[in-house]
Amino acid sequence: MATDYGAVWSELDRSLSSIEAVLDPAAKKAEIAGLEEEVARPDLWDDQENAQRVTSRLSALQGELERVEGLRSRLDDVQVLIELAQAENDADSLAEADRELAGLQKSIDSLEVRTLLNGDYDERDALVTIRSEAGGVDAADFAAMLLRMYLRWAERHHYSAEVYDTSYAEEAGIKSATFAVKAPYAYGTLSVEQGTHRLVRISPFDNQGRRQTSFAGVEVLPVTEQADHIDIPEQDIRVDVFRSSGPGGQSVNTTDSAVRITHLPTGIVVSCQNEKSQLQNKAAALQVLQSRLLERARQEREAELNALKSDGGNSWGAQMRSYVLHPYQMVKDLRTNYETSNPDAVFDGEIDEFLDAGIRWRRTQEVAA
Repeated sequence: MATDYGAVWSELDRSLSSIEAVLDPAAKKAEIAGLEEEVARPDLWDDQENAQRVTSRLSALQGELERVEGLRSRLDDVQVLIELAQAENDADSLAEADRELAGLQKSIDSLEVRTLLNGDYDERDALVTIRSEAGGVDAADFAAMLLRMYLRWAERHHYSAEVYDTSYAEEAGIKSATFAVKAPYAYGTLSVEQGTHRLVRISPFDNQGRRQTSFAGVEVLPVTEQADHIDIPEQDIRVDVFRSSGPGGQSVNTTDSAVRITHLPTGIVVSCQNEKSQLQNKAAALQVLQSRLLERARQEREAELNALKSDGGNSWGAQMRSYVLHPYQMVKDLRTNYETSNPDAVFDGEIDEFLDAGIRWRRTQEVAA
C-alpha cells in the first residue's frame, strides 16, 4: 500500500503543534532574553550558587527551544521534499522522505514525553541510591551492574554524574551507592526507575553453575534547592568522620575525610567520601540528607491528602523490572510490559525506551486515579 504522505505529515504536524502549545516557545524566548541579561552582568559570579542556577537554567531553556524549533524546521523541510518528489515522481526522494518521517515520528514522540514531566520537582537534578537486596554476592554484583547502567545512560546523553558514596561488598559488587545526575528533568525522568529490580542468571559465583535470582533496590530523589527550606538544627544531627576506602578496604585517602551524618529524629543515615576534604564531604552529605528529608515530607503530605496510589507503582520496594539472562535473554518492565531481548544493550545504558514507557504509564495511572 502506498504511503499517504499528506496524512502522515498532517498527523506529525498536529502532534508537534500540541507540544508547542504546552512548551510555549515564545515564553521560553522571553525567559532566555532575561537570563541572558543576568549572565551579562559583571557581578554574576560573586554569588556562585546563583550563577550556576542561572547559567544552568539558561542552557536548559536554550536546548529545549532548539529542540522544538529544530523539529519544526525539519517538518517544514520534509513537506517541501514530499511535494517536489511527488511532482517529479522521484522514487529516491520519496524513500528519503519516508526515512525522515520515521525519524521525525520518533523524535516527536520522545519530546511528547517531556511534556508529561510537570510534577513539582520534575525539572530538578536526580539523587539516585542503589542497594543490593536479597541474593547475597549476586545481588551485590547486580547492584554494581545497575550503577554502571545508569552512569552509562548519563554518559550517552552527556549528562554530568557524580558518585557521592560507594559501599563495596566483601567478595564482589557493592552494598550501596549514591550518585547525582545533573541535567534538566533528571529527577522527573529517572523517578520511574524507583523500585525493586530483579536479575535471573547462571551465577558466576556458584561453582555448581546454578541459576540464581537476586534483587537490587533503586531509590530516586530530587536534589534540594535553597527554596525548599529544609531546616536541620545542629542538635538533630550526629557527624562522624572516617577514612575513605575503596574495594577490599584498600585506603584511598590518608586522612579521615569521609563523613557520615545521622539525622537523630528520623534515624536517616547518609555518607559521602567522594571529595578530598572533610568540609566538602560534609556539604555533599548534608545535601543528600536534605533530599531524603524533602522526600519524606512529600510522602507525608501525600499520605495526609490520601494521594498515595493503592498499587504502590512508584513506592520503594515495588518490583518493577526483570532482567533475565538464562534460560532466555529478556528485560521486561512489569508495569508497562515494555520489553527487549537485548539485555547487553540495556546494561550498557540503552534505557530510554524503558524511561519513556514508564513516564507514559505513570501519567495513565495519575489520570485514572
